[in-house]
Amino acid sequence: MIPPRFDITPDQIARVVATFYAAIRQHPGLGPVFAAHVQDWPAHEEKIARFWRNAILHERVYDGNPLVAHRDAGNVRLGMFQIWLGLFDSVLKRELPAETAAQWSALAHRIGRGLMFGLQGAEGAPPSLR
Repeated sequence: MIPPRFDITPDQIARVVATFYAAIRQHPGLGPVFAAHVQDWPAHEEKIARFWRNAILHERVYDGNPLVAHRDAGNVRLGMFQIWLGLFDSVLKRELPAETAAQWSALAHRIGRGLMFGLQGAEGAPPSLR
């Protein structure tokens, strides 16, 4: 069994996810983007909590593909990721001990960079320099 990336409980993950999406729903820029796709917020939050439990705790409870989901959404733009990450960081700092928040933030930023690179070919994205 692979050890967790850092010390956190499934309940803490669920709390961060729920708090983050409560903030997303209120955000003037990101709220409408998510609202266009999320019909069932509790189900979405559970899915994203499974994603994070997989990424952090290695539970193998998530089987989606975030890059495909964001690319297929059609209204996700690269500039949104910095806003998303800033909001996520603020939730992490409020909800978790400082060291845990910093570790999760580093992971989220790494994943965010991967998503941004993966979306570069999407409409409205900067051109790939390859």
